[in-house]
Amino acid sequence: MVETYVRLLCPECNKEWELGPDELPGPKRNYSCPSCHATRRLAEFMRTERDLETLKQLQ
Repeated sequence: MVETYVRLLCPECNKEWELGPDELPGPKRNYSCPSCHATRRLAEFMRTERDLETLKQLQ
């Protein structure tokens, strides 16, 4: 089985990272950047629309 990851990008500090969909809350829930602690809806941290689609499909 291939592991799937979504790519994240902080809109505040531009930190980039990847996490598995099972490690994240739903796209409408609040999420905080592990680097600068900026808090926004998780959907705003998705690097691309494709990453958001992947998250929605696998949750």
